[in-house]
Amino acid sequence: MKNLAWINGEVCDLHEANVPVEDRGFLFGDGIYEVIKIYNGKPFYLEPHLKRLQRSASAINIEIPYSNEELNEHIAGLINQSECDHGYIYMQVTRGCAPRGHLFPGGIRPTVLIYVRAFESVPSRELTEPADCITLPDERWMNCYIKSVNLLPNVLAFQKAHEAGASEAILYRPDGTVTEGTRTNIFALIDGVVRTHPETRYILPGITRGIVLDILKQISVPVSEEAFKVSELQEASEVWTASTGLEIVPVKTIDGKPLKEISPGPVCKRLAGEFWQVVDAECYGGKQ
Repeated sequence: MKNLAWINGEVCDLHEANVPVEDRGFLFGDGIYEVIKIYNGKPFYLEPHLKRLQRSASAINIEIPYSNEELNEHIAGLINQSECDHGYIYMQVTRGCAPRGHLFPGGIRPTVLIYVRAFESVPSRELTEPADCITLPDERWMNCYIKSVNLLPNVLAFQKAHEAGASEAILYRPDGTVTEGTRTNIFALIDGVVRTHPETRYILPGITRGIVLDILKQISVPVSEEAFKVSELQEASEVWTASTGLEIVPVKTIDGKPLKEISPGPVCKRLAGEFWQVVDAECYGGKQ
């Protein structure tokens, strides 16, 4: 496996890749990104990721100088050159390089970066160990639907969770409404209905979140894109997180208190199995 990077059409070793000091992504966080999982040498749900990348770029007035079809080809070529079977693709687009100034500079070309990294081992098909979570105020900006590289509030919240012995922080607005995690979407089974925050500017519309919603509907589990409060979490029968990087992770404690039922619960277990069927169909030809 070779860790390679693609920057504006040029391929190099990842450790030799660099961008100029005056790139606006470095100076201002003026950029957006995506992370795509690779299973069996194939990018998982690539098209939805690319559509979200374009949507984020449009929201901050960046015109990506490549079509989705071209990006698809470059990604496939990079995976092939990297000889990666299981890993992830990181994509970042910034407004480009220009002398430092707050106004958008004219006449510059966006910086497009793509790189591939391998996982140390094949992703497990078993549910991971149930997670301990804490709750924290959501101190991020008001446009979380944009997958911006400005992740400092997420990083600080995740660090607090780590220092508290937890693996994720569940974020909530001033009125107690749960939004999402630092890097995950949050689902809770409350009074027999799976609930998750609706798609608004306060959350990132996760690709895995969408897959989870589709699966729940297909297996006839009651589900509602309806926000819930921190106070309702302790009444939930099941809670889990969903993300591209971590897939589906059951939660066993919140702020040191165990959930009402043993984790993982039956809905989460079935959901995880169905999720891997989606992966098999997408990346293994349904042969696993």
